[in-house]
Amino acid sequence: MEAGARTRRAPIGVTWLHAARLTVADYVALTKPRVISLLLLTTVATMFVANSSPRFVTILLTMVGGYLAAGGAGAINHYLERDIDARMTRTSRRPLPAGRMEPRAALWFGIVLSVLSLAVFAIGVNVTSALLSLTGLLGYVFVYTLWLKPSTTQNIVIGGAAGAVPPLVGWAAATGSLEPAAFLLFAIVFYWTPPHFWALALLIKDDYARTGIPMLPVVDGEAETRRQILLYGWLLLPITMLPFAVGLFGAVYVVSALALDALFLGLCVRLYRRADRRSALVLFHYSLAYLALLFVAMAVDRLV
Repeated sequence: MEAGARTRRAPIGVTWLHAARLTVADYVALTKPRVISLLLLTTVATMFVANSSPRFVTILLTMVGGYLAAGGAGAINHYLERDIDARMTRTSRRPLPAGRMEPRAALWFGIVLSVLSLAVFAIGVNVTSALLSLTGLLGYVFVYTLWLKPSTTQNIVIGGAAGAVPPLVGWAAATGSLEPAAFLLFAIVFYWTPPHFWALALLIKDDYARTGIPMLPVVDGEAETRRQILLYGWLLLPITMLPFAVGLFGAVYVVSALALDALFLGLCVRLYRRADRRSALVLFHYSLAYLALLFVAMAVDRLV
């Protein structure tokens, strides 16, 4: 380097803009957007099941309210589990354990989003959907995160009810009330949650062991976890057939559901027999596609 050469510096405006983008990205990360995308899909698909032609503005406001509710719960979860996240490889780079954000900022962000979600649902959609959304949010934060997760291996089974609320919210948003059929869709998500989550728990068992969280593979072992995954795989088959049995759906749904169930169950059997990491990873990723495609099939069936 020649004498007297100076290091080039980025313009102040560019530096500020870059910092602002990173901050916004961290706040978005607090809402767990990848998780929310699946929740919103089940919500909107259910709206078309309950009412084949829901108003566009109702769909839009339900999506906004749903994102705010789930995002608020996610941000509060980040705050409550920041010390646990710091000890887990998978979560150590999140905004709070990485030190990029003050914990109090994340907590208030979650609270504000939660209040806004309640307002959007109550004013823009209807009170029933607002109360159901609030129930899911409180269930996730207080029942699952604070009570069940640190105390029992069945945390995701019981606490999974909070994650199964979106179909109820979608039904109420489209119709203003709930019908028994809505709870069949709730049951599908409820019974799907344990095998989906336990497949992930097998992949990050060591992380959970370091934190002392009593996840099933840590406490009861991998063999029992694989057995439970297979059991729930079998249970999903009759559960997903119930909506067809009561006349809610027709041929499009039942053919799609049987195909999706067959592959899901096949992957559960493979994981049970092989007990390898790849089988758990494939099942985890397929379980996400499974639920999305199943709810899309519901909406398509009702539309055609």
